[in-house]
This record gives sequence, structure tokens and C-alpha cells, in this order.
Amino acid sequence: MMKRIQFGKVHAHYLTMAEAVEAVVMRAKDKKGGFVVTPNVDHIVMAEKNEALQRAYADAALSLADGKPLIWMSRLAGFPLPEKVSGSDLIRPLLRRAAEEGLSVYFLGSAPGVGATAAAVLCQEIPALKVAGIDAPPPGFEKDPEQEKSAREKMLGSAPDIVLFALGAPKQELLMHRWQTGGSGPMMLGIGAGLDFIAGKVKRSPPWMSQAGLEWLYRLSQDPKRLARRYLIQDPQVIPVFYRMMKTPKPQRISGFDQATGRG
Repeated sequence: MMKRIQFGKVHAHYLTMAEAVEAVVMRAKDKKGGFVVTPNVDHIVMAEKNEALQRAYADAALSLADGKPLIWMSRLAGFPLPEKVSGSDLIRPLLRRAAEEGLSVYFLGSAPGVGATAAAVLCQEIPALKVAGIDAPPPGFEKDPEQEKSAREKMLGSAPDIVLFALGAPKQELLMHRWQTGGSGPMMLGIGAGLDFIAGKVKRSPPWMSQAGLEWLYRLSQDPKRLARRYLIQDPQVIPVFYRMMKTPKPQRISGFDQATGRG
């Protein structure tokens, strides 16, 4: 069992960036299917009341800690995660390895044109990259059974090895959960605003802010109208979740871990 730590109703696996890349590539090569989630503070808070999101996390093949607060929380809990592995940061190293292995990628989500721009940027950086397809379904497509069926069939018809879902949470997590194909099919990853960053539609925070755990502040300054409620009202609700986590007996905070040897 892969070692993981629990944050309220969600969890994160103990993987470095390099280990996460290899894990995704191996599953994609084996055609095992499944999906990857990238928990952050927002996900932890949403999952407290969203049972569908809880089920998606429970069934995810991999769960990668996206955000410095989770790293800090894991340290305080006594089981430090090795490093932050965000969906946006994972894209380039993953697609470089995918290209080396001859695996293809499919871009799903974001606004029309963003996926194509991001694909062009990535293909210039990674000439051997195989792009199986690009799709930007209309807003709310996941609420229309016919539109969702059409988007899923278009994706599967392209026969990709890896699919990047740029739809934001919890939409991308719930959709990947519904679209998994039971032990086969493409490996799916939720990447949030990853395509927007690559295409240059949204600016990323300076590296020093990301390392300091201040990426949220930079994003808030860029789009305060949309993000103020999330960062200033919703996300502080993680505090009681963390308090509950710390009250949990230490051995129960983590699974797949040998307490005697310290190995997973």
C-alpha cells in the first residue's frame, strides 16, 4: 500500500515530483487508467461537505500535495511530505517523459483556444510530444448528459495515453471519477489553471512567493473579485480541520507506513 497522510476527508501520497512523474508514466504505459488529484487547502475545505468529492479522492490512483500549507501541516503532524507536487508544476516534466516513452496527451478544458496555444508552446519545447487531441467544452457541459457524453466520446476516440483536465475543482475531480474506465484507458490528471499558465493567459506567481507559500496572495491580487471569497472566507475553514487532524492519534494520521522502521 502506498504511504499517505490524511487531511480531513482527503489524503496525499508521499511522492516527490520525480516519483510522481514515473508513477503516472508507468500507469499510462500499462493502460491501467485511473486519475490523479492534487489536494490543496481549497480541496480540503470543500471535501468536508462534498461527499461526491470525498468518493473521488477515495478512488484516485494518486493524490499529490499541491501547496505549501499541506507540507507545513504534514510536518506539524509528525510525518513530513517530501515536497509540493502541484498539477501545474507536474505538466512539463511529465510530458517530457511521456514524449520519451512515445505516449500521447489530450488537453481538455480551459477557454477555447487556450489548449491549442498551450499545445503549441509545449510542442516547441518538447518536439517529440504527441498531441492526441484538444477540446474546450462549453461551460456547464458536465451538467448536460448529452454534452458530457459527446466530450467523453471525443476524448476516448482520440485514444490518448494521458489526459490533462483543466477544469478547476471540484469539477475536474468529479468528472475524472465518472469517466474512469475500470482498470483500462488513459491516465487522467487534474491540472486546474495549468493550461492558462502555459499559454500565458494567467500569470504565475514569482518562484519566491510559491516557495514561501504566498502563491494564493499573488493570485488574489490578480483576480480579487473572483478569488476573495475562496482565499479570505472559505480557506480559513481549514483551521478546525487541522485541529481535528492533530487530535487524531498519531498512528491513525497515516496509512501504508511501518511505524517501527519508518518505511512505506
